[in-house]
Amino acid sequence: MHDTPIAFIGGGNMARAMIAGLLRAGLAPGFIRVGEPVAALRDALDRDFGVTVTEDNAAAIEGARLVVLAVKPQEMRRVLQPLTARLQAGAPLLLSIAAGLSTETLQGWCPGLAVVRAMPNRPALLSAGAAALFAPAAVGASERALAEAVMRSCGHTCWVPNEGLLDVVTALSGSGPAYFMWLGEQMAAAAERLGLDAVMARALAAETLYGSGQLAHADHDLAAQRAAVTSKGGTTEAALAVLNTAASQALIEATLSAAARRSGELSSQLSGA
Repeated sequence: MHDTPIAFIGGGNMARAMIAGLLRAGLAPGFIRVGEPVAALRDALDRDFGVTVTEDNAAAIEGARLVVLAVKPQEMRRVLQPLTARLQAGAPLLLSIAAGLSTETLQGWCPGLAVVRAMPNRPALLSAGAAALFAPAAVGASERALAEAVMRSCGHTCWVPNEGLLDVVTALSGSGPAYFMWLGEQMAAAAERLGLDAVMARALAAETLYGSGQLAHADHDLAAQRAAVTSKGGTTEAALAVLNTAASQALIEATLSAAARRSGELSSQLSGA
């Protein structure tokens, strides 16, 4: 990947996260080009990363081996239409991080091109992301390896065996950071009602989320991590007795189901765009 020309269509937050990750992984700035219509975003990319930026998407993709599709799903077709002939001529791998747009839809807009979908999440901004990828059977091993290497520069990666599971991934890791932030908010608010200073409560809640994330990153056995904090007859055991009920488990499942269902609905709407 160290000498692979990579182009980005779109230079927003997730593209910035991926560019930063690629540079940390050893790709030289000269191998990265970005097509971005907003001048302020172009200036920031140039200043912060030293990559080539242009408002001309056609110039950005010229000679690229991989093109990251990082524009809003609703705008994708409009952006891709004038580039189709150039993309077909260069035949890069398309790596889409646009939620809800199926590989079938993208291949319909760019016939003959290999497409991989990835569902990253916001912690990619800190190189602590979690991304799942899907590729149709026709996508070759070398193309899959390239897509995985790009996403791995921003954090953990895994592959799902069928595209529909990306809806579940969206519900779990895509939307997941919001669930933990919400839980932290509720913990801080409860501590404040119990008498703790508001600023202190928020700081302790936030740092607890951070530290717990570090522990989970070091060892993915979440049950073991929980057990290590839970002494028999202690305070944590008393708290978990309130949390760990069938009703709570059903609530979490309903939460993820609602997000996954909405992801599927959006995908259906976008595929008909």
